[in-house]
Amino acid sequence: MAFGIKREELQLWKDKVRSGEIAFITHYWIDERFPGMKTVTKVGCADIERLIKWGEKYGIPSRYIDNRSQYPHFDLLGKRQVEILAAENLLEQLQRFEN
Repeated sequence: MAFGIKREELQLWKDKVRSGEIAFITHYWIDERFPGMKTVTKVGCADIERLIKWGEKYGIPSRYIDNRSQYPHFDLLGKRQVEILAAENLLEQLQRFEN
């Protein structure tokens, strides 16, 4: 379940993904498989080869690409989410969800 983002933010992310850009979106997220996690960052790109290379940069194997929709993406959680967003200079995406 995703929440905490505006429709316009989601649409912008989808547009960027479809155009082959590496796009980031962070939102509140509840999934019983990941207790204690309250946010997820989706890193998407329709250019699968580009997305694979981006993942390799951070040691994320291509098998972790969620490719079940027209918006292929990696899901970033927890400590790795923070590390990668910091490396990408995008911590504001996560900070807006801090209490």
